[in-house]
Amino acid sequence: MAPQVTGPTRRRPAAARRPGAQTRHPAVALAMALPCAVLLVMLFGGWEQMATQAQAVADLIGH
Repeated sequence: MAPQVTGPTRRRPAAARRPGAQTRHPAVALAMALPCAVLLVMLFGGWEQMATQAQAVADLIGH
């Protein structure tokens, strides 16, 4: 059986968070993830597969 968690969680209340703390812009997440994705494509030779898949999608769309 899975263990049950009883008692309070460890999440800080909203008042305890840093004042003025903001979330990141989605472009920042893209800027962090895109270089990693390019590196993985280059390391594992997935460029041909990605091109083949893009061509298949373009054919399905009709272009």
